[in-house]
Amino acid sequence: MILSDQEILDSIKNGSIVIEPFMPSCLGSNSYDVHLSATLATYNDPVLDSKKHNQITQFQIPETGFVLQPNELYLGVTEEYTETHAHVPFLEGKSSVGRLGIDIHATAGKGDVGFCNYWTLEISVKLPVRVYAGMPIGQLIYFMVNGVVINPYNKKQSAKYNDRTPVPVESMMWRNFPKEETA
Repeated sequence: MILSDQEILDSIKNGSIVIEPFMPSCLGSNSYDVHLSATLATYNDPVLDSKKHNQITQFQIPETGFVLQPNELYLGVTEEYTETHAHVPFLEGKSSVGRLGIDIHATAGKGDVGFCNYWTLEISVKLPVRVYAGMPIGQLIYFMVNGVVINPYNKKQSAKYNDRTPVPVESMMWRNFPKEETA
């Protein structure tokens, strides 16, 4: 079941959902709009290796905007910091963003109960498109959880994205592989 606007407000009031900053005008009938931060990043190497820590370069979107190019992966981040302690958050692109050919996530649209952070976006485009810091980029939808959550994300020893950071975070897939022995 998806939370309504009133349920989202009630959850914010009781602390099970945190959205900072919270703007009432961004609350939809069953979602909350989030915005693109001023920081984007791209990977430094043309070939990424899932067993290695791939480095990124961060840059700021100028006031005049920045033109995203097809065949390039951009990491973005939401302006909003969120916490979700009793629901499953889903981040979806806004339809107006999709109609510009912008995808805001490759596979990571679902958060976990206990996710407490900014949302890193995996942005790609079909055509060149100019984006701006602060533009609405997506919407958070909250689902009810059936049953007790034993291991919330913010308490997991293996969680890779718990460090609160308002900038894009590169893939930490390399942490899933055992460290190789050195001779």
